[in-house]
Amino acid sequence: MDMQENQTPFDYVRQPFVRLVKNDAAIGILLFLSALAAMIVANSSWGAEWYHHLWEKELTLQYEQNTLTLDLHHFINDGLMAIFFFLVGLEIKREFLAGELSEWKQAVLPIGAALGGIIFPAAIYLLITTPDVSQGWGIPMATDIAFTLGLISFVRNRVPMAVKVFVTSLAVVDDIGAVLVIAIFYTSSLDTHQLIIAGGAWLLLMGANRLGVRSVFFYSFVGITVIWISFFYSGIHPTIAGILLAFTIPAKTRISKDQFTDRLKRLYRKYLKSETYNMAFNTGREEKMLKGIRAASDDARTPLQKIETSLHPLVYYVIMPLFAFANAGLTIGDNFFSVLLSPVSMGIILGLLLGKFIGISVFSRILVALGFAKLPKGGTWRQVYGVSILAGIGFTMSLFISELAFDSKENVEAAKSAILVASLLAAFIGLLVIRYTNPKIEVI
Repeated sequence: MDMQENQTPFDYVRQPFVRLVKNDAAIGILLFLSALAAMIVANSSWGAEWYHHLWEKELTLQYEQNTLTLDLHHFINDGLMAIFFFLVGLEIKREFLAGELSEWKQAVLPIGAALGGIIFPAAIYLLITTPDVSQGWGIPMATDIAFTLGLISFVRNRVPMAVKVFVTSLAVVDDIGAVLVIAIFYTSSLDTHQLIIAGGAWLLLMGANRLGVRSVFFYSFVGITVIWISFFYSGIHPTIAGILLAFTIPAKTRISKDQFTDRLKRLYRKYLKSETYNMAFNTGREEKMLKGIRAASDDARTPLQKIETSLHPLVYYVIMPLFAFANAGLTIGDNFFSVLLSPVSMGIILGLLLGKFIGISVFSRILVALGFAKLPKGGTWRQVYGVSILAGIGFTMSLFISELAFDSKENVEAAKSAILVASLLAAFIGLLVIRYTNPKIEVI
């Protein structure tokens, strides 16, 4: 039977977009285009004023006597990016429960490499800069996993899957480091009352997890109305609420694989015996069985994976491009190149380019030489060197931390300029190294 016979014209239009969403390279390209669009608009005669005033527009949320007012820029960075951090938290939890970080032997290399990629960039930044701007040391620590994996997909015939998994796991540990840095070092003051409220709500959700509550609405409602708002007023950046909320989401299925299979077989046999209307409209009995199949499928998936899968398109195709457009709009003046030579810019550029490469490569070499870890299966040191350079693409997280690190607009602009330049150089050099130092491999 031809499986394509029931396709509609809309299906033929939709399918290319579905394939695009599943392509890692598309995410990186979209982020690049968003940043490029921001740069063009911010430096144009027709859009510069509009661009800068747009983010100053205020949004007000009011519930009874409580009012929360944010400008559009903070709504994106403090509100929408909390969803990004929530997804990051889900990925971290999954990696530790069932991914490369679930077993110590597999986790040693990416954890060690990530630590090297955190320590060296921060150290280089502190060595180059002056004490008055030392608070920016957290900026070159981060790796933008979306950009990095997107670029690796362009040279996937020269990088085995095990090396790609290594980079993914490394970036997860890198994210943990960045989150801890934001929570500990970029917090100005603390409101213990609000933290107690957030902590109580978090314990409530952890208890609900233990009791078997699987309602996405319940976790989302408590997470947004209590934990996020409490963090917003506590002094700790509210995006941390997204990470904490992620760890409360259940990661167990309701039924086992055998139970799921038995239920499907039973429903399948009943469905085959049922009769369908001539117009191919489902009968009430068929509809009931189809609902049973959907319910079985729902019970066989963990809430964590369901949420992660559903959030992925929203975060990577809406929130992150919007964040890039809102934060990458630098005004390029006559002093642009002199700004790049400032201590802040040089510390970030050298931290991302040299610090990431040296830290990841050296720590990986040491761990393998001492016998604590092994190279990814089928991988070579040349591939590790190449992806270590690509890890110097800081972008999303680096831009985010730059907003927290500095109060001075000049330093923020210098940091963002350095992040964009360093990320472009890391992408270009990393691709060249992988492309011209590694032979093609068979990609299945």
